[in-house]
Amino acid sequence: MNVTQICIGRFHHFHLARQLEKHGLLNRIYTGYPHFKLRDEAGIPKDKIRSFPWLHTPYMFRSRIGLSNFAMLNKWWYWAAHDSLDRFVASRLHAPGVLVSLSSTGLHAGTKIQGLGGVYICDRGSSHINYQDELLREEHARWSIPFAGIDKKIIHKEQLEYHQADAITVPSEFVRQSFVSQGVSPDKLHKVPYGARLERFSRTQHPLENRFRILWVGAITIRKGFMYLLKAFQRFSHPNKELLVIGNVSAEVKSLLNGESLEHIRFMGQVANASLPDIYSSSHVFVLSSIEEGLAMVQGEAMACGCPVIATQHTGAEDLITDGIEGFVVPIRSAEDILARLQQLADEPYLRDQLGENALEKVKSLGGWDHYGSQYTQVIKSLTID
Repeated sequence: MNVTQICIGRFHHFHLARQLEKHGLLNRIYTGYPHFKLRDEAGIPKDKIRSFPWLHTPYMFRSRIGLSNFAMLNKWWYWAAHDSLDRFVASRLHAPGVLVSLSSTGLHAGTKIQGLGGVYICDRGSSHINYQDELLREEHARWSIPFAGIDKKIIHKEQLEYHQADAITVPSEFVRQSFVSQGVSPDKLHKVPYGARLERFSRTQHPLENRFRILWVGAITIRKGFMYLLKAFQRFSHPNKELLVIGNVSAEVKSLLNGESLEHIRFMGQVANASLPDIYSSSHVFVLSSIEEGLAMVQGEAMACGCPVIATQHTGAEDLITDGIEGFVVPIRSAEDILARLQQLADEPYLRDQLGENALEKVKSLGGWDHYGSQYTQVIKSLTID
């Protein structure tokens, strides 16, 4: 049994590839990333990484060459990068095996490997694409931000992938339920929560007692729900409060920030990965107010550094934390609930310390990416038993 992977970028798929290599299952992983962006991917033999960078790499750098503002071009470019990678891999498959492909990049290759007598697993990192599209349309409308919706070609292709695949792997109960709500049989769905890189993320220090630092790590977008944290922070009461924001601010959110009070907020932009453990460790709480995502890996990173988490029900948080034990799970679109939990942690420092300790122990108990790899291997074996 050998496993071929397809992933347009990196995401969690290189963690999976490392695990499959440990279990003696990895054939190759195909990616749209160029080799120079993959130099730090240890644990995967170089001859098993195949780059198909011809469309996705220039798409990644389109803003640097002045092409990021052409909506129709970018729409076509995104589609072409995903579909061409899919077709390229399909042309390279000549024997039965298992194909694990990130959604949008596996229809042709998956159908090909099934025709050869193999198995096709569609791996979806976010909610069902119809569910996702509806949520994002609603959210952009709430903020009066124009949104064309997810490309109909991408939606149609993913629908075909969900139908064609022998199995669909998802990272959280939120994602699983989104598929069930769209009529996908629960028997076809396999939930395998992501891990955390415990060798890279660990507590390096404790937060200062004379301030209260709230941390955000990730893109600052409508989908991520940053404005709900901002509204909560503006009303949060503490004599030395600080909101540290790491990530790039989207144009849509920039337009919403005009006229908002940004006092005590530091926008750091991108930071080196090596500095993240110190930043997580020095923060009193990590907040993720997303409207929709599958299972945000930054939650596990924060927990591994002893930082409690406040996250919405649409982040996969409920697969990582128990409400009130390692952090808090709040409804989407609720600045009020975020504010209440921030105030509680600031007013009860012993509770914050206990949640931080609990978070650290919980993420250790989950076994990091090794546990993820073992679970995923079991899914593969269950689909390939004669």
